[in-house]
Amino acid sequence: MQGLRAVLFDLDGTLIDSAPDLAGAANDMLAARDLPPVPYESLRPLCGSGARGMIGGAFGIAPGDERFEALKREFLDIYEARMLRLTRVFTDVAVMLSELQLPWGIVTNKAERFALPLAEALRLQTKVVVGGDTTPHTKPHPAPLLEAARRIGVEAGACIYVGDDERDVIAGHAAGMKTAAVSWGYLGRGKPIETWGADFLLSSPAELLKLCRVP
Repeated sequence: MQGLRAVLFDLDGTLIDSAPDLAGAANDMLAARDLPPVPYESLRPLCGSGARGMIGGAFGIAPGDERFEALKREFLDIYEARMLRLTRVFTDVAVMLSELQLPWGIVTNKAERFALPLAEALRLQTKVVVGGDTTPHTKPHPAPLLEAARRIGVEAGACIYVGDDERDVIAGHAAGMKTAAVSWGYLGRGKPIETWGADFLLSSPAELLKLCRVP
């Protein structure tokens, strides 16, 4: 990785395990309707898709359905009220970040309304947080990644983007960055991680630390 000057990370499923609160918010909505909860194991793989994934998993409703937007607003309000109840930085990720010698940032599709308070409360001492509403586009568009590189002050080609979703790989390549896909994340229910086309497949944060070690 010669020439690497910065590391950019996805947030949910890559740096933090937010699935307990995302799934919890969905099940809170079901409980309010006297409906049975969806097992956590069924909702966890969908957490990388945020509100869309949780509403789909809990109610079987997708964007385009006339009920979706109202459910999305309700979900986001409930999630905001509980988003720090169970969410934590992955233990091995915390160790990796403490030893990372390069500047790093967060690029997430989570709106700043959630991403900024989470980063602060969880003491993620990052150079930059680019949320889903920071630029006019969300991943897999490269604009958020390019904005993060600009704010850190490095060229996009000198960055690696690390995430747990195929959209992260697509966005990273579109921005001209190297990409790493992490197997400890949520991964979704789409294609296997090995088919995403990432430059690197990582099974532990320690592997990323070795990859990014400054000579």
